[in-house]
Amino acid sequence: MQLDLLFEFIGTAVLILLGDGVVANVLLKGTKGQNAGWVVITIAWGLAVFVGAYISAPYSGAHLNPAVTIGLAMAGVFKGNVIGYIIAQLLGGFVGACLVYVFYKPHFDVEENKDNKLAVFCTAPAIRTYFYNFICELIGTFMLVFGILTVAGAAIAGPYPVALLIVVIGMSLGGTTGYAINPARDLPPRIAHAILPVKNKRDSDWGYSWIPVIAPMVGGALAAWVYLAIF
Repeated sequence: MQLDLLFEFIGTAVLILLGDGVVANVLLKGTKGQNAGWVVITIAWGLAVFVGAYISAPYSGAHLNPAVTIGLAMAGVFKGNVIGYIIAQLLGGFVGACLVYVFYKPHFDVEENKDNKLAVFCTAPAIRTYFYNFICELIGTFMLVFGILTVAGAAIAGPYPVALLIVVIGMSLGGTTGYAINPARDLPPRIAHAILPVKNKRDSDWGYSWIPVIAPMVGGALAAWVYLAIF
């Protein structure tokens, strides 16, 4: 495997391990972080992006997100292996989710709430209305990719501003859908939930699963189009 693809895989696996890990810590029964709340989740997700990006940035550019890869490629910023990056990200997301399951298995075993178990792996809307759920994921991802494109040449660039951007997206725009804003954050862990022997689990909510995949890619593409129109 090429070094850039390897580190896209590693960075995304770290992102999901730490990001889904904080959700497990807050939601699952018996953890020391149980009921710590939304602020803990949003800050930790920003830090998870920072750590995953910090590890992988020197080798792959730290996309860690198919929507970012598509947006950067459409904007002409990334000229690498788009398909290879996306595959590496999806595989990394799956491995990261499996590691979360292994880490928290005793807590999965004693947790009675099936929705909480699923929420560790993937997102779900607070109010299920697919049109608005799609719009929320689209706008959130637009903000992410447009922000990445505009800060790329700034004096303060790299993982730092992107991590802060993730935090504010979560706090401001995340409460409606759980702000997947990344197909690799939602689809591979959802598959992991379906495959892994999670005790007394519910279905994996496949009826909703297309929104956190398609909407972020559309949002990333729109961000690239607007960026090109401006610059």
